[in-house]
Amino acid sequence: MSEEKIIDGKIISAQIKEEIKKEVINLKNKRNITPGLAFILVGENPASVTYVKSKGKACEELGFYSVTNALPESTSESEVLELISGYNEDKSIHGILVQLPVPGHINEEKIIESINYKKDVDGFHPQNIGRLIIGSKCFIPCTPLGVVEMIKRSGIETKGKNVVVIGRSNIVGKPVANLFIQKSLNSTVTVCNSFTKDIKEHTLKADILIAAIGKPHFVTSDMIKKDTVIIDVGINRIPDASKKSGSRLVGDVDYDGCIGKCSKITPVPGGVGLMTIAMLMKNTLDSAAGKIYG
Repeated sequence: MSEEKIIDGKIISAQIKEEIKKEVINLKNKRNITPGLAFILVGENPASVTYVKSKGKACEELGFYSVTNALPESTSESEVLELISGYNEDKSIHGILVQLPVPGHINEEKIIESINYKKDVDGFHPQNIGRLIIGSKCFIPCTPLGVVEMIKRSGIETKGKNVVVIGRSNIVGKPVANLFIQKSLNSTVTVCNSFTKDIKEHTLKADILIAAIGKPHFVTSDMIKKDTVIIDVGINRIPDASKKSGSRLVGDVDYDGCIGKCSKITPVPGGVGLMTIAMLMKNTLDSAAGKIYG
């Protein structure tokens, strides 16, 4: 019975990747275009290195062209900006991704704004965020886009539903909240943050709960009503002596405690994280095909 409740990111992302593969073949055959994605990684943050490798592997798997720039921690802001400028002009590159976070001496906001918004497949540029808010066609941040895709492909009704988002980050919380108030989803949205007086009061009203706060097992079963749909965006590493690595990944939700009460839930790992990469690939394909900005 529990298996029926799981929204499996592995299965859904695999379906999306198969769809992308077919579109890439058509794009190459009909228009001689190969989707191109440039990665810029500054420093050796272990998580960032792993993420970039995973994204590069996905490019190879789907028939994309990709180039990875692994730069030392000491790389100056001006050097990164110069590299981005080159890719802005490079017609073989349809998407530019600067892996965040960047070292402290580099202005993250300046870096994001320097990327041509038509190649901003991460969906972080103010131009894309602004268009998202007013409901215009744009590149949507990959994790929120993945969340919506999981909801849609799982046949979950959003019209008139109460959606509660825990977390207000620019990468997940704010854009996902804006997606659910669009006319395509028609939800009523509440966004909770660290200053919300009684988060439980809000989560108990949620038909769909999206946890993106970065605190392991923050959401417990007493915070949800029966048959809530739970989307767990959190990826947290906690100690676990039974594992060879000495730790394991968990979400922001107490999965074992909540699965008996909710109607649907995403696991961690195996949930939203896999969708993020799939949607990055979809954004890059759409950029190459001219589906967003022509």
